[in-house]
Amino acid sequence: MNTPRIMKDFSTSFEIACQQRVIFYYVGYFSQNVVAAMADAVRLQLEMSGVNGPTRRKLFSSFIEMAQNIIHYSADSLTPGDQDNHEMRHGSVCISEKEGQYLLQCANPIDATVAEDLRERLQLLRSMTLEEIKQACRESLRAETPEGSKGAGLGFLTMARDSSEPLEFDFQPLQDHPETVVFNLKATI
Repeated sequence: MNTPRIMKDFSTSFEIACQQRVIFYYVGYFSQNVVAAMADAVRLQLEMSGVNGPTRRKLFSSFIEMAQNIIHYSADSLTPGDQDNHEMRHGSVCISEKEGQYLLQCANPIDATVAEDLRERLQLLRSMTLEEIKQACRESLRAETPEGSKGAGLGFLTMARDSSEPLEFDFQPLQDHPETVVFNLKATI
């Protein structure tokens, strides 16, 4: 009996996901409704995977921050760029386990003009101690939201606070779209 090609492709993808210990993976358009549905799936998957409570909370919090960043800042949008409500923007997020650590990774296109500012902010964050990050979180909660930001800068601080290693990131230029780069972010918990 011949297995249909789609089943072979799925089988290969499923085997790779199992080998890489992928707990959750999504690529596509993000909206608040999509994130809410994903959050339910992630919460249940982490519980079913036996992840302990404190680690589960850190993973879930960082997952939500990554998803919100995609909704607010991805350059690939189905909704108008100036629309602040019911946004639908493209990106990907992955949660996997490797040698007892959990890796959260996300990627989305961003306007190339904001990449350098973002790089500087993340480099500064990487150089901070855990205590400095916690202090910055407290200050951020009291501060006013910076212009052009959808939050008080708390997302990266939260991920850095919960991560067991400094956040990793890079920017990949798109050959066909020089005005856009793909922003990749990884947190290890």
